[in-house]
Amino acid sequence: MDIGIIRMSSKGQIVIPASMRRDISEGEQLLVIREGDRFILKPLEDLEPALKEDILFAEKTERAVLEFEKGRFKTKNGADFIDDLKSW
Repeated sequence: MDIGIIRMSSKGQIVIPASMRRDISEGEQLLVIREGDRFILKPLEDLEPALKEDILFAEKTERAVLEFEKGRFKTKNGADFIDDLKSW
């Protein structure tokens, strides 16, 4: 088991120690799971396709809700909206 100490920045960023990220490529997506006081990082590519799709959809939905709350939504006609959904 590897153990390291990290610090969170004012922007919520953390750095995984170099010795622990050898098998993680730059830009690779990681799933973060919080269970009580424990955080688990898991490469998104290691998940089953259906679960990965659900998680990505939930993330996009969360971002959309935040944009809506900030008043940044655009009005679209039905066909354009459906085309956008298909691109997800």
